[in-house]
Amino acid sequence: MLTRLFRMHGLLVASHPWEVIVGTVTLTICMMSMNMFTGNDQICGWNFDCPKTEEQILSSDIIILTITRCIAIVYIYFQFQNLRQLGSKYILGIAGLFTIFSSFVFSTVVIHFLDKELTGLNEALPFFLLLIDLSKACALAKFALSSNSQDEVRDNIARGMAVLGPTFTLDALVECLVIGVGTMSGVRQLEIMCCFGCMSVLANYFVFMTFFPACVSLVLELSRESQEGHPIWQLSHFSRVMEEEEDNKPNPVTQRVKMIMSLGLVMVHAHSRWIAEPLSINTTVGIPEVGMESDHLSPRRIEPEKPLWHFYLTRLITMDIEQVICLALALLLAIKYIFFEQVEMESTLSLKNPITMSAPTIAPRRPAEACCRKELLAPHHPASTSGMGAHTLASKEDGDEVIRPLPVLTPEPQPKHIFVIREGEEEIKPEVTQMSLPLKPRELVECVAILNNPEQGPRCLSDAEVMMLVNSKHIPAYKLEALMERPERGVSIRRQMISTKLPSPSALSSLPFTHYDYSKVMGTCCENVIGYMPVPVGVAGPLHLDGKQFQVPLATTEGCLVASTNRGCRAIALGGGASSCILADSMTRGPVVRLPSALQAAEVKAWLESTNGFQIVKEAFDSTSRFARLQKLLVGQAGRNLYIRFHSKTGDAMGMNMISKGTEQALSRLQQHFPDLQLMAISGNYCTDKKPAAINWIEGRGKSAVSEATIPAKVVKEVLKTTTEALIEVNITKNLVGSAMAGSIGGFNAHAANLVAAIYIACGQDPAQSVGSSNCITLMEASGPTGEDLYISCTMPSIELGTVGGGTNLPPQQACLQMLGVQGASEECPGENARQLARVVCATVLAGELSLMAALAAGHLVKSHMTHNRSKVNLQEPGTCSKKAL
Repeated sequence: MLTRLFRMHGLLVASHPWEVIVGTVTLTICMMSMNMFTGNDQICGWNFDCPKTEEQILSSDIIILTITRCIAIVYIYFQFQNLRQLGSKYILGIAGLFTIFSSFVFSTVVIHFLDKELTGLNEALPFFLLLIDLSKACALAKFALSSNSQDEVRDNIARGMAVLGPTFTLDALVECLVIGVGTMSGVRQLEIMCCFGCMSVLANYFVFMTFFPACVSLVLELSRESQEGHPIWQLSHFSRVMEEEEDNKPNPVTQRVKMIMSLGLVMVHAHSRWIAEPLSINTTVGIPEVGMESDHLSPRRIEPEKPLWHFYLTRLITMDIEQVICLALALLLAIKYIFFEQVEMESTLSLKNPITMSAPTIAPRRPAEACCRKELLAPHHPASTSGMGAHTLASKEDGDEVIRPLPVLTPEPQPKHIFVIREGEEEIKPEVTQMSLPLKPRELVECVAILNNPEQGPRCLSDAEVMMLVNSKHIPAYKLEALMERPERGVSIRRQMISTKLPSPSALSSLPFTHYDYSKVMGTCCENVIGYMPVPVGVAGPLHLDGKQFQVPLATTEGCLVASTNRGCRAIALGGGASSCILADSMTRGPVVRLPSALQAAEVKAWLESTNGFQIVKEAFDSTSRFARLQKLLVGQAGRNLYIRFHSKTGDAMGMNMISKGTEQALSRLQQHFPDLQLMAISGNYCTDKKPAAINWIEGRGKSAVSEATIPAKVVKEVLKTTTEALIEVNITKNLVGSAMAGSIGGFNAHAANLVAAIYIACGQDPAQSVGSSNCITLMEASGPTGEDLYISCTMPSIELGTVGGGTNLPPQQACLQMLGVQGASEECPGENARQLARVVCATVLAGELSLMAALAAGHLVKSHMTHNRSKVNLQEPGTCSKKAL
């Protein structure tokens, strides 16, 4: 109930920041202008003379007061230092705003409600500073800064208020009751100080619940508007703040103890103030006399003998020694905070820099006692100054040491700098950042000992020392990612090692490598990694296929391809959509085996083609996988060699590893029946994989699919800018006769490989398999009552793809598969996701064929490519080649 109430309150305050701020300020100003609560309207200053009461001041009181003030100043300094370690100027600014305004509200309240006892106000001021706690305010600010939109800012502030509000309320109540006990002590100075403390707690609570969340919401809203709706803070490690704060909810037992304590203190206050109230009636008799006696203490207006500036300058010069000490301490800490802590900040923060490469990678948590690897900048890595900006920080002075950061690449320098913080940074203790490594690499024996020490390991070695261990064969170069504390560091070191061996040391500076999850690459997709290749990804669609709509991702660097396919999709949609179906589903593997003679090979061939022989082989094959199911065997003989083509379903995987495993087991069973059989190669090119082959075109491989569509004559004319008759004629002369004249195998199409390769790259398929997968025959016919409509079909017998395994495990490729709704394995029907992807590929090829053939028929191909597919960069001056040739 309380959580919901505080959540509603937080949402209200964050949704109406202007109203709350104006209302709070107005209320404060009204309180300042009210004299009805005060017992004294005394004003002292330049033109008023205020007689002072004589008080006996002990030197011990002055010393204690000075120490208290200094402690308060140092306490505030450490609070702001802790805030600065968060690395956000927003946290600092918001916390400062909270402190200043709460002080303003507090002093206003105290002056108007405790005016008659201002004698002890000066002593109580340090007490107010000691009661300020910015932790809750910072936690609420972090809730807001973890948002990506203004609506999310409001929701997160409300959520933060729901988490922090009840705890803060109970803490404020307990503090007020505990401190309030001192107001019943009978000691005047203690009563004033305790009353002052209670007002301090209430003022902080009032500001935290109203003014502060409204200001946070307003500041973030204005900063977002200045960036055209994009947040100008980049605090990625705050993204988990809500979960962390909710996990750190106070112990219910502690909350119950606080509530019981609060009830007890309320009873103490009630007994002291209400039950003992009659005893205090007699104390009011002397009040009129006190008032009469204090008339001579009222201020009187005088004619100033010195100007205003001289008055305040004199007061400044004649400060007491304790005031000088406190002021000097405050100035020294302020100077240290502003000017001398910048270097420390640069060791934990990284300015967004166009030279560096990528956003931060999540760093693993490390114990405080573990050593922290530091990396030396350019001095001992010559390549880093010229070409390896991708693996170091933005350059500082030579010789500086910094904790290895993970910088961010921006294509162009941004008008505003953005701080980027590693997500694990808050886990590292401040003292860890002081640990450093020698400027020069240590001895090889010492480095080997550190590497093999489980408590230290590679994180306590510099990059130069790791490279020394690689060159001395103590670390295999291909295992750098696995042995380093982060795979990304292994990639960085490999880049440093090979950059010095390249014709241009700066060759890798534009190849990014950071902000990538190499754990999904290691042992699966690539070895000796030096980075990753960003490829533009466009989208064509919606593709209307089988009553559904698909947005098809295409990764390509060929201009016009996406635009042309998009036009084909539009024509298909206007014609009512395309239809498709899967004709066959079987991946193949074709090992080659050898027998002592051709006759024995013929005997084995006959046995494999028999029902009994096939069942024995199938039993062995199927035992290796839940999904692999042998469908048929195609056996070819060349002399004493046998080529056995295994056909098997492989579920949603492309299945080469799966079927190879089954093939190996089946051949082992075959050798039991024919001991003279010798396996020559698990792949005898009879599969055939990644090579043009008539057997794939005739027998099929992977998914065999067909798609068709009928395009009305009106759409052909208005969208494709041609006629049905022209399209049919070009298709016959180009795709059929032209391909036959060239002796093409499976190439009876315009550009099926374009679409297959683009989808394969985007969706994590093996691009090399676009060789066989692009086998396609495109047919066009006249249809409709008048023969003016266009019927088009694409038949593709060997689409080799999958939705699990290989490159489909990488997050970007998974995103493209999710666009099509086919990511991962199908839970309802194994293999259905892969079959659906094959249907999408076939229909996308249909759209691309339709648009390109229309451009050829209309004579628009050259014109469109000259407009959209030419480099805008002048690669060399005219005549350069001819001059060199001469």
